[in-house]
Amino acid sequence: MSKDKNPRRVADNEAMAKLRMLRTSPQKLNLVAGLIRGKKVEQALTDLTFSKKRISDDVKKCLQSAIANAENNHNLDVDELVVAEAYVGKNLIMKRGRPRARGRFGKIIKPFAEITILVRQVEEQS
Repeated sequence: MSKDKNPRRVADNEAMAKLRMLRTSPQKLNLVAGLIRGKKVEQALTDLTFSKKRISDDVKKCLQSAIANAENNHNLDVDELVVAEAYVGKNLIMKRGRPRARGRFGKIIKPFAEITILVRQVEEQS
């Protein structure tokens, strides 16, 4: 009489991590996500460590979470992991303002973004 187990959202050789409410614009976050797409996990971590972008530390934390999910929850081999997908989405926008000359109001928008990283185990060809 119990409910059926929910099916996995990703394939058996994949693991995912999502990070929400990052205080940067999605356009700037997508530049960092493009830096790691399709690379091996070790190379992606190295690139994020030495990147000059401010948000790269948070993206690195999300990638490390995806690696830990793959290792602990899905029993995947860390040495064979590749960043299969890294995509960015919009989150909320804080709207602020500043009084300007002649009774006008200057709009200040403070965007938030979210990133989803999908790592996949790929067998090495010899």
